[in-house]
Amino acid sequence: MDYSELKYDVEEFESDQDKKIPQPPLVKESMRKESIELPKNFDALQICSNFLDIINTRHSSRVYTQEPMSLLELSYILWTCQGVKQIRGKKYATLRTVPSGGARHGFELYFVCQNVEGLDPGTYHYLPLKHCIEFLNPIDKVSDVLASSLCDQLWALKANVILYFSYVPYRTEWRYGHLAHRIALVDLGHVGENIYLASTSIGLGTCGIGACVTSICDEMFELDGENEFILYSQPVGKVNPEDFAKEKSFYEFVEKEGL
Repeated sequence: MDYSELKYDVEEFESDQDKKIPQPPLVKESMRKESIELPKNFDALQICSNFLDIINTRHSSRVYTQEPMSLLELSYILWTCQGVKQIRGKKYATLRTVPSGGARHGFELYFVCQNVEGLDPGTYHYLPLKHCIEFLNPIDKVSDVLASSLCDQLWALKANVILYFSYVPYRTEWRYGHLAHRIALVDLGHVGENIYLASTSIGLGTCGIGACVTSICDEMFELDGENEFILYSQPVGKVNPEDFAKEKSFYEFVEKEGL
């Protein structure tokens, strides 16, 4: 690859930040008046401390037991993939549990709750600055809505929660302009892998899903589809190690077709 063109783009580009245009908010404002505080006593969880074991046992899980997930387990997952550890300057940037180009953190985190102790089923929005969640709406016929939003990947419907990440383009474009999409692609990988590692560390399972129907997802979480839109999903649920063999059924086509 000829990197000279990329170098030219970076050197010659003048961003809105360079133009001294006020930056966008670090996070989205609350969508509701009330919020639910999340516990942070993570020491109460049985967390695997052997990082190599976590790396070696990490895998995509599509078989969930449908046992209840605790609110503390959910809190842990949300914190490890979007939690705010510090604010840089007065309102310049958030330093989070995941890296982000320029500390722009262009994502918002929503989820559909199906089976978490203490939470009503429905849609929620994560408030990272306060480590709280806000209940948005109950969902009638949850399975139908979820199936449609995830291109009828029915296995995902058995997860305790289904995380949905939206992208707020200008939060990244303010600094990187037409190069912002490169940053977003890399950052989304950081987020997804943290969910995999965090889930593995407390015995949960997860699987990243790129096949989301944006229009349906946006409607679920009251997004305008232009200034903010869903682009990634990741179910998280309780798993049983004995069910790992069942995961092979998703790859039967490999043996049948001799691939």
